[in-house]
Amino acid sequence: MIAIHAPATVSPTTRTLLTCAAVAGPLWSVVSLTQAATREGFDLTRHPLSLLSTGSLGWLQIANFVLAGALSIAGAAGLRRALRGAPGGTWAPLLLRVTGIGMIAAGVFVMDPGDGFPAGTPAGSGTLSWHGLGHMAAGSITFIALIAACHVLGHHFYRAGHPGHALASHLAGAALLLGDAWAMSGGTAGSLTLAVGAITAMIWVSWVAARYRRRTV
Repeated sequence: MIAIHAPATVSPTTRTLLTCAAVAGPLWSVVSLTQAATREGFDLTRHPLSLLSTGSLGWLQIANFVLAGALSIAGAAGLRRALRGAPGGTWAPLLLRVTGIGMIAAGVFVMDPGDGFPAGTPAGSGTLSWHGLGHMAAGSITFIALIAACHVLGHHFYRAGHPGHALASHLAGAALLLGDAWAMSGGTAGSLTLAVGAITAMIWVSWVAARYRRRTV
């Protein structure tokens, strides 16, 4: 197997951009899970994290989506520089950029209240508004791009001679794919499996960015 490496050093600008990608996943995860644990009536086994965008404190999750998306877009530029000439060096950054755009759109198009959240909302799915439909479309684009990015990075690491990292990358993508599929099928605690999958994939991409920021190849 021929090891193919990204550039051994990165410029200060590239390092800054990679920092954005490294921060995006942990930031979104911490802000989302903190709200999930503290907001009245929210149950992660029944409610998707996107539902936190509703109610009087919904602006927190909206801002969380938009900021994490913007950081991902900036980070994609850094990843493109870091992986230039390496396998996956074109597609991984492109897919991360699409992920970021999708996250911003998911923040702009707010999910409809439902299933008892925010507190006082009737049980059940409720009606689907135009912005709720937009949120679903944005979420689908985000998940597809993020899953694909994980698998492209898996290919990158395999070609670079790091099979352990390649396996971890493929598993992160699979976690989101399975979590989303289970949630879409109406499976028990589907919102929880979706949250676990999404956070796993996002944290992995952030770890990859942090790895290249440290000039580890």
